[in-house]
Amino acid sequence: MSELFKVSSNPHIRSKVATNGLMLAVVTALMPAAGFGIYNFGPRALAVIVVTMASTVLTEYFFGLLTKKLTVTDLSAVVTGLLLALNLPVSIPLWMAALGGVFAILVVKMLFGGLGQNFMNPALAARCFLLISFPTAMTSFQCDAYTGATPLAALKAGESVNLLDCVIGRTAGTIGETSVIAIVIGACLLILLGVIDLRIPGSYIVSFVLFAGIFGGYGFEPRYLAAQLSGGGLMLGAFFMATDYVTRPITIKGQYVFGIFLGVMTGIFRIFGPGAEGVSYAIILGNLLVPLIEKYTKPTAFGYQRGGSKR
Repeated sequence: MSELFKVSSNPHIRSKVATNGLMLAVVTALMPAAGFGIYNFGPRALAVIVVTMASTVLTEYFFGLLTKKLTVTDLSAVVTGLLLALNLPVSIPLWMAALGGVFAILVVKMLFGGLGQNFMNPALAARCFLLISFPTAMTSFQCDAYTGATPLAALKAGESVNLLDCVIGRTAGTIGETSVIAIVIGACLLILLGVIDLRIPGSYIVSFVLFAGIFGGYGFEPRYLAAQLSGGGLMLGAFFMATDYVTRPITIKGQYVFGIFLGVMTGIFRIFGPGAEGVSYAIILGNLLVPLIEKYTKPTAFGYQRGGSKR
């Protein structure tokens, strides 16, 4: 029987595109944000990126040696390490960055069965783990290049921000979130290659704008909304983490519901929460709700109506 059937995890629609090809496309699309982060924050940013990627790749490699199942060649560990690094402040101690990489691969990914089995985004789960374990280090954005508050912290305090600096990226923040221009360039590449579409990012951004406009206290003032979109990790999260194939809904309606949920939750965290950011927690909560979202957005099978009777 085992020779006749191949048992594997979903999805079961086969494609000629290999996993490592998709992952290489994502890495390439992240290069503008990573490159600008290194330019913006200096060699220390490169060190964080190298250490984090090395920790994710080596953790998956050694886990594969122990289990006699090497999967490191699919490049998913490289993507996880790079995404995690771009979500870290440049001043974080390198050993913390390495610990985050180990947690992402070992705890969130490999112990749940590897790629395709993890129930939440490994990079964001590791970021949340570091935020809870080392809140001071994870929320300290002081560096040689910038000494002021992040744009979102300034908005939270009722201060004005330089919108042009937010769009270009000449601000404090995590390594990969500051330049909206660099993020959008990478996102456009993924869209043109057919790796992602606009269902989740579009519904995420639109729902957040509506929520911030209604509850933010400034109405639909363009400069305020633009600062909210460009001043934190929303754009990076919307295009590169919310669209993760493994942890997003597979149903079309579910993807819209998922995006709207992320937009509303990000708005709640940013506007009503004690902190200035909320993208990571919003996406992690969304990941946990994906099975429920898929259950209620599953399309009706051809020839049947809801309730199970034949048409």
